[in-house]
Amino acid sequence: MGYYIKRVLSAFFTLLIIASLTFFMMRSIPGGPFERERSLDPVIEARLLAKYNLDAPLIEQYFDYMGGLFRLDLGPSFQVKGYTVNEIIAAGFPVSAKIGIFAVIMVVIIGIPIGIISALKQNKPVDYVVMILATLGVTIPSFVVATLYLYFFGVQLNWVPAGGIGPSPLYYIGPVIALSGYSLSFVARLTRSSMLEVLQQDYIRTARANGIKEWKVMGKHALKNALIPVITYIGPMIAAVLTGSFVVENVFDIPGIGDRFVSSVSNRDYTMIIGVTIFYAAFYIIMVLLVDIAYSFIDPRIRLGKKSGDWYE
Repeated sequence: MGYYIKRVLSAFFTLLIIASLTFFMMRSIPGGPFERERSLDPVIEARLLAKYNLDAPLIEQYFDYMGGLFRLDLGPSFQVKGYTVNEIIAAGFPVSAKIGIFAVIMVVIIGIPIGIISALKQNKPVDYVVMILATLGVTIPSFVVATLYLYFFGVQLNWVPAGGIGPSPLYYIGPVIALSGYSLSFVARLTRSSMLEVLQQDYIRTARANGIKEWKVMGKHALKNALIPVITYIGPMIAAVLTGSFVVENVFDIPGIGDRFVSSVSNRDYTMIIGVTIFYAAFYIIMVLLVDIAYSFIDPRIRLGKKSGDWYE
């Protein structure tokens, strides 16, 4: 129990540091959220600054924002009138998460199995094909995949909608492929290399020498240990995928968190930028914590000690 308390406290202070750094970095950028190509009337600008407390000393603005943050209030959006950052995130996250869930499922059910098959068929045609495709998936950026998909299947062939989001599954095919391409390829390569390393261990040879069936050796001994580095990557990857890709959502014109974040950066929407950053950081830290917990179930060498907070290996 002590271990988890330490991790929660560490997560809390990490979020506090991230929020503080983001706040001061945004305030250090020249210009303001209400500056445009056409200058506002000085009286109107002064009223806007006073309304959002932007005319107060910087340290006062900081403590005012952090006070709201402790109440889980991320403040109003400077650019989307009538909406708070909480409401915008609540509206955008389900869209990003829906696409992200499909992408994560695709990564897990395709990336891990083909990595295992590639390892078991090392230096055979199947292995070469998998590694070539995985290398292409890692090296080709997601925005290139998204652009090519829209051009050929959306514009030239007119098989799928050219962007946006809708009730039809056809709207999700492109974003899911573009969002999962890199992670799927990386997981396949990581699974292969980890599996090859585990298969060379002495305990695998011993298990085979003792006459244990091959499927038991693979499932009970090899696979569990081979998945540890894979899970280490998948945890943070889930956080990144579920919260949306800035580039993919922008290319496909999907109104998710990533698209809102890009808009907030270009519009200098301070509260929106800080809010999305904190939301993403919190999601990321939670997934890392869940990965640590999963270790104790996957790796038989890792156990929770009888004393709270102690890990034994």
